[in-house]
Amino acid sequence: MKIGVSTASLYPLETELALKAIGEAGVKNSEIFFNCESELKPAFIDMLCDIKDEYGINITSIHPTCSLAESFLLFSEYERRFYEGLDKFERYSEIAAELGAKYIIMHGGKNNGLTTDKEYCERYMLLNQRTTKNGVYVLQENVANFRARDREFLRSMCDILGDDAKFCFDIKQAIRSGYNPFELAEEFASHIMHCHISDHSISSDCLLPFKGGFDFNAFFNLMHQKGYSGAYIIEVYKNAYKEYDEIFESFKKFSEYPHF
Repeated sequence: MKIGVSTASLYPLETELALKAIGEAGVKNSEIFFNCESELKPAFIDMLCDIKDEYGINITSIHPTCSLAESFLLFSEYERRFYEGLDKFERYSEIAAELGAKYIIMHGGKNNGLTTDKEYCERYMLLNQRTTKNGVYVLQENVANFRARDREFLRSMCDILGDDAKFCFDIKQAIRSGYNPFELAEEFASHIMHCHISDHSISSDCLLPFKGGFDFNAFFNLMHQKGYSGAYIIEVYKNAYKEYDEIFESFKKFSEYPHF
Protein backbone atom coordinates (compact mmCIF):
# COMPACT_ATOMS: atom_id res chain seq x y z
CA MET A 1 0.00 0.00 0.00
CA LYS A 2 1.49 3.33 -1.09
CA ILE A 3 0.96 6.21 1.37
CA GLY A 4 2.41 9.63 0.56
CA VAL A 5 2.21 13.37 1.10
CA SER A 6 1.36 16.06 -1.43
CA THR A 7 3.59 19.12 -1.62
CA ALA A 8 0.29 21.04 -1.46
CA SER A 9 0.01 20.01 2.19
CA LEU A 10 3.03 22.21 2.97
CA TYR A 11 1.73 25.27 1.09
CA PRO A 12 2.84 28.07 0.98
CA LEU A 13 6.31 26.53 1.32
CA GLU A 14 7.96 26.69 -2.09
CA THR A 15 7.41 23.57 -4.18
CA GLU A 16 11.04 22.41 -4.25
CA LEU A 17 11.45 22.98 -0.49
CA ALA A 18 8.20 21.11 0.17
CA LEU A 19 9.43 18.13 -1.86
CA LYS A 20 12.76 18.21 -0.04
CA ALA A 21 11.02 18.29 3.35
CA ILE A 22 8.91 15.31 2.28
CA GLY A 23 12.06 13.43 1.30
CA GLU A 24 13.87 14.30 4.53
CA ALA A 25 10.88 12.94 6.48
CA GLY A 26 11.30 9.55 4.79
CA VAL A 27 8.14 9.76 2.71
CA LYS A 28 8.55 7.71 -0.47
CA ASN A 29 5.45 8.79 -2.43
CA SER A 30 4.40 12.32 -3.31
CA GLU A 31 2.19 14.39 -5.56
CA ILE A 32 3.69 17.65 -6.81
CA PHE A 33 1.40 20.67 -6.89
CA PHE A 34 2.82 23.38 -9.14
CA ASN A 35 2.15 26.89 -7.87
CA CYS A 36 3.33 29.21 -10.67
CA GLU A 37 4.26 29.15 -14.34
CA SER A 38 7.98 29.63 -13.69
CA GLU A 39 8.01 26.20 -12.04
CA LEU A 40 7.39 24.62 -15.44
CA LYS A 41 10.78 25.68 -16.81
CA PRO A 42 13.21 22.85 -17.68
CA ALA A 43 15.80 23.95 -15.10
CA PHE A 44 13.20 23.84 -12.33
CA ILE A 45 11.98 20.39 -13.38
CA ASP A 46 15.60 19.20 -13.40
CA MET A 47 15.91 20.41 -9.81
CA LEU A 48 12.76 18.52 -8.78
CA CYS A 49 14.11 15.39 -10.48
CA ASP A 50 17.36 15.76 -8.53
CA ILE A 51 15.46 16.04 -5.25
CA LYS A 52 13.19 13.07 -5.90
CA ASP A 53 16.18 10.96 -6.99
CA GLU A 54 18.26 11.98 -3.97
CA TYR A 55 15.54 10.86 -1.55
CA GLY A 56 14.11 7.99 -3.62
CA ILE A 57 10.66 9.58 -3.90
CA ASN A 58 8.10 8.12 -6.28
CA ILE A 59 6.10 10.96 -7.86
CA THR A 60 2.63 9.54 -8.30
CA SER A 61 0.95 12.54 -9.91
CA ILE A 62 1.15 16.26 -10.59
CA HIS A 63 -1.36 19.05 -10.09
CA PRO A 64 -1.33 21.99 -12.56
CA THR A 65 -1.10 25.54 -11.30
CA CYS A 66 -3.99 26.39 -13.64
CA SER A 67 -6.45 24.16 -11.75
CA LEU A 68 -8.59 27.06 -10.54
CA ALA A 69 -8.82 28.40 -14.10
CA GLU A 70 -9.58 25.14 -15.91
CA SER A 71 -13.23 26.01 -16.32
CA PHE A 72 -12.20 29.21 -18.15
CA LEU A 73 -9.32 27.58 -20.02
CA LEU A 74 -10.83 24.27 -21.10
CA PHE A 75 -14.60 24.35 -20.70
CA SER A 76 -15.68 27.77 -21.95
CA GLU A 77 -17.29 28.73 -25.26
CA TYR A 78 -14.04 30.16 -26.65
CA GLU A 79 -12.57 27.40 -28.79
CA ARG A 80 -9.15 28.99 -29.41
CA ARG A 81 -8.48 29.14 -25.68
CA PHE A 82 -9.32 25.44 -25.38
CA TYR A 83 -6.59 24.56 -27.87
CA GLU A 84 -4.13 26.63 -25.86
CA GLY A 85 -5.26 24.56 -22.89
CA LEU A 86 -4.44 21.37 -24.79
CA ASP A 87 -0.93 22.69 -25.36
CA LYS A 88 -0.58 23.44 -21.64
CA PHE A 89 -1.67 19.96 -20.65
CA GLU A 90 0.66 18.40 -23.18
CA ARG A 91 3.50 20.30 -21.52
CA TYR A 92 2.34 19.07 -18.12
CA SER A 93 2.34 15.51 -19.46
CA GLU A 94 5.95 15.96 -20.56
CA ILE A 95 6.81 17.17 -17.06
CA ALA A 96 4.89 14.31 -15.45
CA ALA A 97 6.72 11.78 -17.61
CA GLU A 98 10.08 13.30 -16.72
CA LEU A 99 9.22 13.05 -13.02
CA GLY A 100 7.92 9.50 -13.44
CA ALA A 101 4.30 10.43 -12.65
CA LYS A 102 1.39 8.67 -14.34
CA TYR A 103 -1.36 11.19 -13.64
CA ILE A 104 -2.34 14.84 -14.01
CA ILE A 105 -5.08 15.88 -11.57
CA MET A 106 -7.78 18.12 -13.04
CA HIS A 107 -10.46 20.16 -11.27
CA GLY A 108 -12.21 20.66 -14.60
CA GLY A 109 -15.18 22.85 -15.41
CA LYS A 110 -17.72 24.54 -13.21
CA ASN A 111 -21.44 23.92 -13.46
CA ASN A 112 -22.10 26.96 -15.65
CA GLY A 113 -24.07 25.28 -18.43
CA LEU A 114 -21.53 26.17 -21.14
CA THR A 115 -20.95 22.55 -22.16
CA THR A 116 -23.20 19.52 -22.18
CA ASP A 117 -22.01 16.34 -20.49
CA LYS A 118 -21.17 14.93 -23.92
CA GLU A 119 -19.18 18.03 -24.93
CA TYR A 120 -17.36 17.98 -21.59
CA CYS A 121 -16.39 14.33 -22.13
CA GLU A 122 -15.26 15.03 -25.69
CA ARG A 123 -12.87 17.69 -24.39
CA TYR A 124 -11.71 15.39 -21.62
CA MET A 125 -10.84 12.77 -24.23
CA LEU A 126 -9.00 15.33 -26.37
CA LEU A 127 -6.91 16.20 -23.31
CA ASN A 128 -6.06 12.55 -22.83
CA GLN A 129 -5.18 12.13 -26.49
CA ARG A 130 -2.50 14.77 -25.94
CA THR A 131 -1.23 13.51 -22.58
CA THR A 132 -1.22 9.77 -23.27
CA LYS A 133 1.41 10.39 -25.94
CA ASN A 134 3.69 10.65 -22.92
CA GLY A 135 2.08 7.79 -21.00
CA VAL A 136 0.18 10.16 -18.70
CA TYR A 137 -3.57 10.25 -17.96
CA VAL A 138 -5.74 13.17 -16.89
CA LEU A 139 -7.83 12.33 -13.82
CA GLN A 140 -11.04 14.17 -13.02
CA GLU A 141 -11.14 15.11 -9.33
CA ASN A 142 -14.41 15.38 -7.39
CA VAL A 143 -13.80 18.97 -6.25
CA ALA A 144 -16.55 20.92 -4.48
CA ASN A 145 -17.62 24.06 -6.40
CA PHE A 146 -16.76 22.30 -9.66
CA ARG A 147 -18.98 20.23 -11.90
CA ALA A 148 -17.49 16.92 -10.80
CA ARG A 149 -18.70 17.50 -7.24
CA ASP A 150 -22.01 16.07 -8.43
CA ARG A 151 -22.55 12.32 -8.26
CA GLU A 152 -24.87 12.42 -11.25
CA PHE A 153 -22.20 14.11 -13.37
CA LEU A 154 -19.64 11.48 -12.42
CA ARG A 155 -22.18 8.83 -13.40
CA SER A 156 -22.70 10.60 -16.70
CA MET A 157 -18.95 10.60 -17.38
CA CYS A 158 -18.86 6.86 -16.71
CA ASP A 159 -21.87 6.23 -18.97
CA ILE A 160 -20.40 8.27 -21.83
CA LEU A 161 -16.74 7.28 -21.52
CA GLY A 162 -16.88 3.80 -20.02
CA ASP A 163 -13.43 2.70 -18.85
CA ASP A 164 -11.92 5.95 -20.19
CA ALA A 165 -13.50 7.87 -17.29
CA LYS A 166 -10.67 8.04 -14.78
CA PHE A 167 -10.95 9.80 -11.41
CA CYS A 168 -8.93 11.14 -8.52
CA PHE A 169 -11.04 10.64 -5.39
CA ASP A 170 -10.66 13.19 -2.59
CA ILE A 171 -12.21 12.43 0.81
CA LYS A 172 -12.51 16.03 2.00
CA GLN A 173 -14.05 17.12 -1.30
CA ALA A 174 -16.65 14.36 -0.99
CA ILE A 175 -17.52 15.68 2.48
CA ARG A 176 -17.71 19.27 1.20
CA SER A 177 -19.99 18.14 -1.60
CA GLY A 178 -22.38 16.51 0.86
CA TYR A 179 -21.57 12.85 0.19
CA ASN A 180 -20.57 9.90 2.31
CA PRO A 181 -17.00 9.12 1.13
CA PHE A 182 -17.56 5.38 1.47
CA GLU A 183 -20.64 5.40 -0.73
CA LEU A 184 -18.99 7.54 -3.40
CA ALA A 185 -15.78 5.51 -3.37
CA GLU A 186 -17.66 2.21 -3.57
CA GLU A 187 -19.73 3.31 -6.57
CA PHE A 188 -16.84 4.68 -8.60
CA ALA A 189 -14.01 2.44 -7.37
CA SER A 190 -13.38 0.90 -10.79
CA HIS A 191 -12.74 4.40 -12.19
CA ILE A 192 -10.59 5.67 -9.29
CA MET A 193 -6.88 5.72 -10.12
CA HIS A 194 -5.61 7.96 -7.32
CA CYS A 195 -6.75 9.04 -3.83
CA HIS A 196 -6.32 12.19 -1.73
CA ILE A 197 -6.83 11.33 1.92
CA SER A 198 -7.60 13.44 4.97
CA ASP A 199 -9.67 13.23 8.12
CA HIS A 200 -12.66 15.23 9.34
CA SER A 201 -14.90 15.91 12.30
CA ILE A 202 -18.16 17.68 13.02
CA SER A 203 -16.31 20.99 13.30
CA SER A 204 -13.88 20.61 10.38
CA ASP A 205 -14.06 18.91 6.98
CA CYS A 206 -10.27 18.87 6.56
CA LEU A 207 -7.98 17.44 9.24
CA LEU A 208 -4.79 15.43 9.20
CA PRO A 209 -5.37 11.67 9.33
CA PHE A 210 -6.07 10.44 12.88
CA LYS A 211 -7.19 13.90 14.05
CA GLY A 212 -10.86 13.10 13.33
CA GLY A 213 -13.08 10.05 13.23
CA PHE A 214 -12.61 8.64 9.73
CA ASP A 215 -12.15 4.86 9.62
CA PHE A 216 -9.11 4.51 7.37
CA ASN A 217 -8.84 0.78 7.93
CA ALA A 218 -12.38 0.25 6.62
CA PHE A 219 -11.72 2.59 3.70
CA PHE A 220 -8.50 0.83 2.68
CA ASN A 221 -10.20 -2.55 2.94
CA LEU A 222 -13.08 -1.35 0.76
CA MET A 223 -10.73 -0.02 -1.90
CA HIS A 224 -8.60 -3.17 -1.77
CA GLN A 225 -11.69 -5.37 -2.22
CA LYS A 226 -12.67 -3.25 -5.21
CA GLY A 227 -9.27 -3.82 -6.79
CA TYR A 228 -7.69 -0.41 -6.15
CA SER A 229 -3.88 -0.52 -6.28
CA GLY A 230 -3.01 3.18 -6.52
CA ALA A 231 -1.52 5.56 -3.99
CA TYR A 232 -3.13 7.28 -1.01
CA ILE A 233 -1.74 10.81 -0.79
CA ILE A 234 -2.26 13.02 2.29
CA GLU A 235 -3.54 16.36 1.02
CA VAL A 236 -4.65 18.91 3.59
CA TYR A 237 -4.75 22.69 3.92
CA LYS A 238 -2.48 24.74 6.15
CA ASN A 239 -5.22 25.35 8.72
CA ALA A 240 -5.20 21.59 9.45
CA TYR A 241 -1.98 21.83 11.50
CA LYS A 242 0.41 24.24 13.20
CA GLU A 243 3.79 22.68 12.37
CA TYR A 244 4.92 20.68 9.35
CA ASP A 245 6.10 17.90 11.68
CA GLU A 246 2.45 17.13 12.42
CA ILE A 247 1.97 16.08 8.78
CA PHE A 248 4.81 13.59 8.99
CA GLU A 249 3.70 12.29 12.39
CA SER A 250 0.34 11.57 10.80
CA PHE A 251 2.03 9.86 7.87
CA LYS A 252 4.12 7.61 10.14
CA LYS A 253 1.02 6.26 11.86
CA PHE A 254 0.09 4.54 8.63
CA SER A 255 3.11 2.27 9.04
CA GLU A 256 0.98 0.30 11.49
CA TYR A 257 -1.56 -0.48 8.76
CA PRO A 258 -1.49 -3.70 6.70
CA HIS A 259 0.28 -3.49 3.37
CA PHE A 260 -1.93 -5.08 0.74
